[in-house]
Amino acid sequence: MTTTDQTRVAAVVIMAAGAGTRMKSATAKVLHQLAGRSMLSYAVDAASAVEPDHLVVVVGFQRDQVEAHLAEVAPQVTTAVQEQQLGTGDAVRSGLAGLGDLVGDVVVTSGDVPLLTGETLRALVEAHRGEGNAVTVLTTIAPDPTGYGRIVREGGEVVRIVEQRDATDDERVITEINAGIYVFDAQVLSAGLADLSSDNDQGELYLTDVVGFARGLGRRVGASVLADSVQAEGVNDRIQLAALSAELNRRILRRWMAEGVTVLDPATTWVHDSVDLAPDVTLLPGTSLEGATSVATGAVIGPDTTLIDVEVDEGAHIVRSHATLAVIGPNADVGPFAFIRPGTKLGVKGKIGAFVETKNAAIGDGAKVPHLTYCGDATVGEGANIGAGTIFANYDGVTKSHTTVGKGSFIGSDSVLVAPVEVADGAYVAAGSTITSPVGPGELAVARGTQRNIAGWVARKRPGTRTAAAAEAALGGSQTGATEGSEGVR
Repeated sequence: MTTTDQTRVAAVVIMAAGAGTRMKSATAKVLHQLAGRSMLSYAVDAASAVEPDHLVVVVGFQRDQVEAHLAEVAPQVTTAVQEQQLGTGDAVRSGLAGLGDLVGDVVVTSGDVPLLTGETLRALVEAHRGEGNAVTVLTTIAPDPTGYGRIVREGGEVVRIVEQRDATDDERVITEINAGIYVFDAQVLSAGLADLSSDNDQGELYLTDVVGFARGLGRRVGASVLADSVQAEGVNDRIQLAALSAELNRRILRRWMAEGVTVLDPATTWVHDSVDLAPDVTLLPGTSLEGATSVATGAVIGPDTTLIDVEVDEGAHIVRSHATLAVIGPNADVGPFAFIRPGTKLGVKGKIGAFVETKNAAIGDGAKVPHLTYCGDATVGEGANIGAGTIFANYDGVTKSHTTVGKGSFIGSDSVLVAPVEVADGAYVAAGSTITSPVGPGELAVARGTQRNIAGWVARKRPGTRTAAAAEAALGGSQTGATEGSEGVR
């Protein structure tokens, strides 16, 4: 029998109908994110590990948001509506309503426990079956159990789960708590749900009362104690969200470091769950890697760098920059203070330097855009060099157009290339030029006004200023430095 056969279950029900009022958010609680993914997506992943015949998410408050999100990230999931939030028992009953008479095991979990793993659920199912239980509860030991349901045992066996509000003083000192995650025999669960009563402090239907129901049938109730208690922690407010985000990030970084990634300062480095890193990558302080970013062997990222959906090839170096939806080629250099926008592709040993912004730009192997440049909607050929202060003027207020700079060409500093325009291979553009027409191979384009120097202008137009004093001193005391009113070209 395979591991999948041993853990496959009839159904998993994920409870995600709560209002989450303590989040104080227009976003549904289970859609808040950790490491780039919603809490609910983690719950679905964990549930999928036990190969359920039916995977049901119970929705209620802000259901439109939750259903739209599930349609995007987990279209295989079925949703069920809990019309009124009448307790966990009612939520599970709502989840099972459309599934008919199930035979086998049903796992119940929650959409706001994002660190729970599929491995933990598989182990819980295996323990449930190995002990022949009707109900198996996932528990953990909490130094401060306040707010959690307590596990009451007699002779080592679970006899009931008592909620905080309904617990006696003696029961409230129990530190073994209910993680809110269960495996049930499907038939026992169905009968137990039908037998639930709201005769309790909150007037709700407690799923935990099915434990007592099973005991009343003479069936065994077991508990599996989870050593990694953080997996059982839920998110009810932004404080808990931040704490679990930090813990998940710590675990992600530890995993990558174990696989050969250097993380100089884990406290300031954030990596999404979806990021892929190769051995011998180095992440410097202040780095944030998000989305589908991948970084190849030998690349150095940071400090103070954010990459979102960026592909970084071997040996590249990105420092103090922000990039989105871009490809950085092998041994390329980016930054500092570069803004790399979607559609940028930087070739082998290419350079995008300080205070450069690129967008939809293919910059060829060995090409350089070193300083203070906007390069948008452009192709820059292999080995070309773009001088400081160059503007690729791609937008005329109506249409965005393309500019091509050929292989080995040189664009002088402070030039403007007015798209659409092409500078051919092996051409030069003189510094300060505004190029509106094609430049052919081997040509020098000069497009600037003739320089005129007007002698004596400072003395006449800015008398009494520091500039005038400096000019007078430089001219050896002459008031004008030239015949009054004369002009010259130098």
